Amino acid sequence: MDLKKAQQIVDEWINTTGIRYFNELTNTAILMEEVGEVARIMARQYGEQSFKKSDTEVNLADEMADVLFVLICLANQTGIDLTEAFEKSLQKKSIRDAERHRNNEKLK
Repeated sequence: MDLKKAQQIVDEWINTTGIRYFNELTNTAILMEEVGEVARIMARQYGEQSFKKSDTEVNLADEMADVLFVLICLANQTGIDLTEAFEKSLQKKSIRDAERHRNNEKLK
């Protein structure tokens, strides 16, 4: 599935099952909450923190998908075509960082 299709599917879901979009500020707060859940798993799974007994059912893929869902909601609400935005971002990074990473001693 491409980003354009994902945006269409989320919009259809919101307008049927979800009834309507939460406002942009609410969705931004929800996005931060979801990113926090990803960070919590990362700190425990790949960092130095340990899991609590209440964390036994965490699923990184599910949490990343939640982040993507809310980000798509915000894109839909603000009229952003994520495919176009992502392509422009990759182009910008490719030009800006063409030599930067290659010449970074920390990456060798």
